[in-house]
Amino acid sequence: MGLFDKLFGKKQQQETLDQGLQKTREGFFSKITKAIAGKSTVDEEVLDNLEEALVSADVGIETTVEIINRIEKRVAKDKYLNTNELNSILKQEVEDILVASPSDTSYENYELPAGHKPHVILVVGVNGVGKTTTIGKLAHNFSKAGKSVLLGAADTFRAAAVDQLTIWSERTGVPIVKKEMGSDPASVAYDTVISGVAKDVDVIIIDTAGRLHNKAYLMDELTKIKRVVQKVIPEAPHEVMLVLDGSTGQNALEQAKHFTAATDVTALTITKLDGTAKGGVVLAIAHQFKIPVKFIGVGEKATDLLVFDKHQFVEGLFAPVA
Repeated sequence: MGLFDKLFGKKQQQETLDQGLQKTREGFFSKITKAIAGKSTVDEEVLDNLEEALVSADVGIETTVEIINRIEKRVAKDKYLNTNELNSILKQEVEDILVASPSDTSYENYELPAGHKPHVILVVGVNGVGKTTTIGKLAHNFSKAGKSVLLGAADTFRAAAVDQLTIWSERTGVPIVKKEMGSDPASVAYDTVISGVAKDVDVIIIDTAGRLHNKAYLMDELTKIKRVVQKVIPEAPHEVMLVLDGSTGQNALEQAKHFTAATDVTALTITKLDGTAKGGVVLAIAHQFKIPVKFIGVGEKATDLLVFDKHQFVEGLFAPVA
């Protein structure tokens, strides 16, 4: 088994995911177990208890209602269901909720979409969600998968962001384009793409400012970055990735609302799932915004940033609690 298999193999990824979702799984299942305790059939009381359990697990009201409605239809169709069957049905319905959009492009094994080069990813998200760290981990993993990477430090309003990305650049051996603090973010993005094209790199990842207090300004800034990038590559950015902190639960939903209103978000990365019992928010975000989750963070190591696989995620949620 080579290094690539160890980093990105299905079995290894499932084990990492199972460990990372332990807190969510323990909370999720304790609530569901209580919801059906002492019941032999799936009746209205069981469904009410299950609804309460899902909401309290940060699955969100809208997504919970959708799941309960689906289960009610199954109960009506099959006439009789016992509670032993409920876990299997719930597992199936949760996975169906996570169906990706038809335009979804997978990064399985950190492969890049075909048909263009370089692949430009614009990363957005508020400060503190793990945005810059996520970019560093992406750079590391794309590099390990044999891809050439270039970073762009366009979060020029926060010195720590540039410094942090520079550390990741040095740690991973991935080059970075940066300017002094306070520089025009769009000029950094433009120079990054110009450099990436000249060097014929496979993927360009551009960090952006993590501010949300002024949505109009945020929209203007992101629009400007897109415009200058498109002067070099008309169809870029190929991905606008929103990074959200899964441990903040419903607050992550609010951030998603603001950013999807400000720009055309095409992908989600949910971080810090290993330190929270609120992993159910992944279901809420994916379902409510119909934006595919591409990566999830379940630990500190770069290899703990996993390519999102809905089947693996559901298996991780429903794995037996140790």
